[in-house]
Order: sequence, then C-alpha cells, then structure tokens
Amino acid sequence: IDDISYTLEEGRIFGLIGQNGSGKTTLMKLILGLLPSTKGKIFILDEEVSYGYTATNRHIGYLPDVPSYYPYMTAYEYLMLCGEITGMPKNVRKERVEHYLHLVGLAKNKKRIQQFSRGMKQRLGIAQALINQPKLLICDEPTSALDPIGRKEILDILQSIKHETTVILSTHILHDAEQICDEIALLHNGKFVITGNLSEIMTKHSKHQIQVTFHTENQACTFLEKLPFNEQIVHKSNSLIIEAKDLTHTQQQLFSLCNALNLYPSSIEVVQPSLDEIFLEVSR
Repeated sequence: IDDISYTLEEGRIFGLIGQNGSGKTTLMKLILGLLPSTKGKIFILDEEVSYGYTATNRHIGYLPDVPSYYPYMTAYEYLMLCGEITGMPKNVRKERVEHYLHLVGLAKNKKRIQQFSRGMKQRLGIAQALINQPKLLICDEPTSALDPIGRKEILDILQSIKHETTVILSTHILHDAEQICDEIALLHNGKFVITGNLSEIMTKHSKHQIQVTFHTENQACTFLEKLPFNEQIVHKSNSLIIEAKDLTHTQQQLFSLCNALNLYPSSIEVVQPSLDEIFLEVSR
C-alpha cells in the first residue's frame, strides 16, 4: 500500500475496488490491526489502530472471503456461541441471534452448516459479523463465488443495514459496487487512483457518447457512410456508438441525417460509462 489517505463518514457503503492483487486485502488487514504498517496511521472513531493490540476491533465486524465454521452446528447454535465468546448476556444473545438470522434469511433453517451452500455461508458470515452491532462492517469479496441470485441477496442485505453500520465492501466485481456503494476508492498497484462519491465520479469521467440503434445492420452501414463528422465511432452490428464533443450539436446532426436518409432508428440514447470502463481507462 503506497501513500493512501481517506476519511470515511459513518452510515455509508464504501466500495474498495480493484483487481486481484491490487492491495485490497492488505489494506483491510491493516485496518484490522493484523499487519504492521511501515508508516502512517489509521483511526477508527478517532481511536488509533495498533498492530497486535487491536482494541479498535471492538468497533468492527469482519467477513473474510472464505469464512470458516464448526460444520456440525446449526446457524443458531453457531451464533449463540459467538455471542457467548464475547460475554454477551444470554437474553441479549438470544434476541440478537434471532434478529440477525431473520435479517439474512436463515431464521427457519435447521440444517447443519456443513449442508449450507456458499451463499448461505456468506449470509451466516454477515450475521456473525453483525452480532456485536459494530460501527464498521468489513466484507472481503463477499459475492465473488456466488451466482447472480446469491450476489443480489448479499447486496440487498448490505444495503438494508447501512443505517446501522458503516460498510467497507471489498470487491473486484465493479457492477456490485455500482449497485450499492455511496463512495468508492479504486486501488491499483497499491495506490488510490480514484476516490470519492460514486455519482460524482461517474459524471466526472463520463464521455459524451450517443448510441444509435437501427433495425438492421444494413441501415447502420448506410447511416455510417453518410455521417458528416469525424468523431470517434464504434460500429457494432446494427448499432453505432458515437463520441461527441458537443452533445447537443451532434444530436441535431444525427436527427437531421435520419430525416434526410428516411431512416428511423429503433433508439437514440446518451450512453453513460460503466465503472468497468472508467477503471480500464484510469488503470492503463
């Protein structure tokens, strides 16, 4: 990790994104006090993190990328054990276990953990990380090995708890970050190359692009041949993606040309860049 600095406000979902090997797990271990830093300081609620003396972890819930369990236990038994280890009174423990099992959709599940799917284990991991009602929840690649339904379930849970705890979501699946994150930091080769509010980042790095889609590829080719400008154009089957320096002027030209050629596109729309495209652009 190389000279990074960021302040995360409470009640936000923060996307720590980047390719495998970019430093995401290293940074999370530093936040958890599991690795020594060579310089710099990390603060959780104004309290400094110390390597090997992790008092700040009382504020943190953590879901590793591959959580481990006692496979012979049920989800209820496991969470009751977790609460007991932390010294939680039995009546409080029981109430919280029931609450968080309901939150993650496992309230009625009586199976042993060894019979759980990967998605069920991830959901149980979130419940375990929340049992002490932390101020900060750190999730390391929670959706990486899940199918689309499992991924949506995890993202929905994280979205629902934002009012209770701040969330750091580590992921290399940029679409997941787009779905739920308020802020992101894009980590590349140990450095933050983009940080800040997600919507502002999308606006700042957006290019003016217009996609014109025709009913047939021949119509698209005819239209392409008659275009009166040299803006960058990508031709894909029956669609043209046109990069415009002046969005309004380019739209006027496109509408006029459609009318002159007696061509009627199925759609003309302004294209917003994806987080994937922004990531590829800034990490080149």
